[in-house]
Amino acid sequence: MLIRRAPDIPSSEITDRRRVLRRREVLRAGALLGAGALLPPSPACSSEAAAGTGLAGVVKGPFRTDEEPTRKEDATSYNNFYEFGTDKSDPRRHAGKLRTRPWHVSIGGEVGRPGEIGIEDLLKPHTLEERVYRLRCVEAWSMVIPWVGIPLGDVLKRFEPSSQAKYVAFQTLFDPEQMRGQRRSVLDWPYVEGLRIDEAMHPLAILAVGMYGETLPNQNGAPLRLVVPWKYGFKCIKSIVSIQLTRKQPKTSWNQSAPREYGFYANVNPAVDHPRWSQQRERRIGEFRKRDTLPFNGYAEQVASLYRGMDLRNHY
Repeated sequence: MLIRRAPDIPSSEITDRRRVLRRREVLRAGALLGAGALLPPSPACSSEAAAGTGLAGVVKGPFRTDEEPTRKEDATSYNNFYEFGTDKSDPRRHAGKLRTRPWHVSIGGEVGRPGEIGIEDLLKPHTLEERVYRLRCVEAWSMVIPWVGIPLGDVLKRFEPSSQAKYVAFQTLFDPEQMRGQRRSVLDWPYVEGLRIDEAMHPLAILAVGMYGETLPNQNGAPLRLVVPWKYGFKCIKSIVSIQLTRKQPKTSWNQSAPREYGFYANVNPAVDHPRWSQQRERRIGEFRKRDTLPFNGYAEQVASLYRGMDLRNHY
């Protein structure tokens, strides 16, 4: 493993679109048809953004669901990635400009060995696991995706977290030239997220570098993103460039933008409604029927103990 020393870094609307794109989004949201059956791919979709490179040496990870995975076409064309636009079709249309090589992530703060790690190190075959996880989005839709990645805790341990590390703060790339959505003040850029240290070290949490056996498409968070399957999808920060271990709870983008709607924890909880919609039911992309939302997105057996004694209505 290559770890290069670096200075410690302190922790410190939907836009109207053409009717054809709106029709595609509505149909996709209702899961009546796949967009591929309606329209050919937009000319703006580069092959670099739409398709990944095959990954070798991937082994099946210890945590998997036996549910049918979402179609790859749906999972790579119906995305929330506001850095490329607020419409679900924008990331696929515009993410091709993102340059994902070379790519390094700085890791510092409350660690014994601050430094950085490159994407090529994270792609080494002997470290890669495939885990089929559910992804639940706050807008009441969900997917099942075969992610490829490595446990986040394994990466953090390489940098020797100190006993003062209570939280982990993440930051997305900030580059408005490549990420056109950052030219608008939809959020306070760059995008930031955070976990408690015990959440980050839980074996379910991974840094994903691929999906469907290939490297991540740009629109899905290339070259690496967080996947925390018991939390809502907005917690799974994409295109990460910085991971800092901190003593204090870090800021998170959606909590700063709308604190009444998005809490720090973002655990899937059907008993706590979003102020503008119910979280009790969800629709799996690719299906017509709705299904009941499961506490912790179905991972309660593994993670409920992390929150013992907490009021999950207040700590939402």
